[in-house]
Amino acid sequence: RWPHNQVRHKPAAKGTCFHDDAPWKKIQKNTFTRWCNEHLKSVELQICDLKFDLSDGLILISLLEVLSHKRMFRKYHTRPTFRQLKLDNVSVALEFLDHEKVKLVSIWL
Repeated sequence: RWPHNQVRHKPAAKGTCFHDDAPWKKIQKNTFTRWCNEHLKSVELQICDLKFDLSDGLILISLLEVLSHKRMFRKYHTRPTFRQLKLDNVSVALEFLDHEKVKLVSIWL
């Protein structure tokens, strides 16, 4: 069993570092955050922390609407206060990607 205060990482390929402080990971997060913010300017939104800011699904939904020039085809919770409502919003975003035939690969946060 893993203690709750330890992060369990997937096994890494030989010579690959997957620690949270790995330089390539910080660069990837910063690059993706800047890319998102560039697109979110048009709706006056901004991301500071990817994990936190995308966790309720609202900014993710807004980003997808900006990028696709389409509205979500399903209703979502505009004020998600409970974990389940936040997960529902993320599911709406993922279903939208699936509907638009967008494949997600190699996502590391």
